[in-house]
Parts: sequence; C-alpha cells; structure tokens
Amino acid sequence: MTLVVFGLGYTAQAFCRRVRDRHPRIVGTVRSPARAASLSGLADAVRLCPDPEGERALEADLADAEAVLVSVPPGPAGDPVLARFADAIAGAPRLRWIGYLSTIGVYGDRGGAWIDEATPPAPVSARSRERAAAEEAWLALGRRADKAVAVFRLAGIYGPGRGPFAKLRAGTARRVVKPGQVFNRIHVEDIATILEASLDRPRAGAIYNGADGEPAPPEDVLAFAAALAGLPVPPAVPFAEADMTPMARSFYGENKRVACPLLATELGVTLRYPGYRESQRPGGDGG
Repeated sequence: MTLVVFGLGYTAQAFCRRVRDRHPRIVGTVRSPARAASLSGLADAVRLCPDPEGERALEADLADAEAVLVSVPPGPAGDPVLARFADAIAGAPRLRWIGYLSTIGVYGDRGGAWIDEATPPAPVSARSRERAAAEEAWLALGRRADKAVAVFRLAGIYGPGRGPFAKLRAGTARRVVKPGQVFNRIHVEDIATILEASLDRPRAGAIYNGADGEPAPPEDVLAFAAALAGLPVPPAVPFAEADMTPMARSFYGENKRVACPLLATELGVTLRYPGYRESQRPGGDGG
C-alpha cells in the first residue's frame, strides 16, 4: 500500500511513524531541499512542491496510492493541493482513503458551550473560513469521484518538543488569563491513532473532532506543568495587557468546549491522553 502525504509536518510525521510497518511505500511532500534531506529516513520518497519535477513524480505516486493524507493549509486562493492535483487524485484507481486535517476553528466562537461533530460550522476568522471552504472542496471531490474522504477537525496540537515544559525551561511561558476562556488540546500520538482507525474504517463524508475531554483554562495547564517540573509558576498576565501576535490573540476570540463522540462510537478509539494532567505525567511527553 502506497501512502502519499501532502505536507510532512509535525502531525503527519507522527502518523507516518505509526503506520510505517503497514505501508510498503510512503511518499511525502515538503517545500525545501533542506527539509527533504532531513526527512529521508521517514519516507521512501520526498517530493519538492512546488517544483515541476517533484509534481510530475507525484502524479505517478498518486496513480499507485491507496491512501492520501493532506496536512497542507489552504490560503485565500483556496486549497493548493486541490488546485494542482484534484484530477490526479480523483482518477487514482486504487485510492480508498483520503484524510484531510482541519481545525476546530471552523466551529467559531460558542461562548464556552459544548459542541460536537453534529454542530454546524460557523467560522469567524479568515483562516477558519478558508479551512471550512477547503473541507467542503475535499468532501465535494469525494462525492464526485466516489472516494472516501474523511475530515479531521483538530484542537491545539502538542507532544514531544511542543508543550508547556519546553516553554517553562526556555523562560518563554506566559500565563495569559482571560476569565471564562477554555481550550481543548490533542496529543499528536492520539491524532495518529485516530487517523489509523479511520484508515481501517473508511467512511465517505466522515467528519471527526480530535480533542481531549478536558477543556481547560490555559493558565491552569501551565501552572500544573510548572508544579510538576518544580519550576516557578509564571505570573498571571491579563489578556487585555498581554503582548501577543495578532494570530495568538485571535485564538482567544473563540471559546468552546469540544466533544468527540464519534471517536469511540464509530472508530473505537480511546485517547491515551484524555486530559492535560495525563499528558504531563511521566511518559506523557510534556504536554
């Protein structure tokens, strides 16, 4: 089985490591030669995109592919993978599963209320509107080409090298406090588990939320990590006074609690890290 991965980023790499033994051939894409060289041990072939030679090779890879994972974000002009490879993907004769990585941002702001996969999207930010449009474009391709496309709406991703411990040790952690604000999170290994379960149970048009079961104020997560690490708890900074990038500040403009009932009922997945406390215990990779 050939697996083609558009965008060999943090999450896609975890998925490739998880399914390495079951895929005789993994092909991934990156945007720079240096990045390609660093990932040569993870994939059997790493294609440069955009690059004419790499893109021509990808068309041949897709003709042999049985699974495709897309982790490339869309932009104002739409989804770049669809723009270049829609026909090759639609015509791939062996393709039985397409996974598209999206974000819970497509649900918009819910004032802290609970939402699940049945909640209709209501994106607020431009990035989330682009994601929602890309989701529908991929689902439309699936309907048109009779391919099983599954969309995965993911919460904030963390794991080895990405989490509060690293920020605490580097001295860059800040406890930004906005009363009533909560976030869900998802460990990268749990995402890989979800994707593998979907790969084993393809369902056309499926939409799955990927989030832990403990939406929490971000300052609580950071304080818990500091206590475990024996490091000082960073002082609280009111949200209105925090020095943040526009992108970081935009995340605080959306407040919701995310439930993921289909992970258990349809995919049979039990998260290894169902909350931030489990993720920060020994073996939790520092959440």
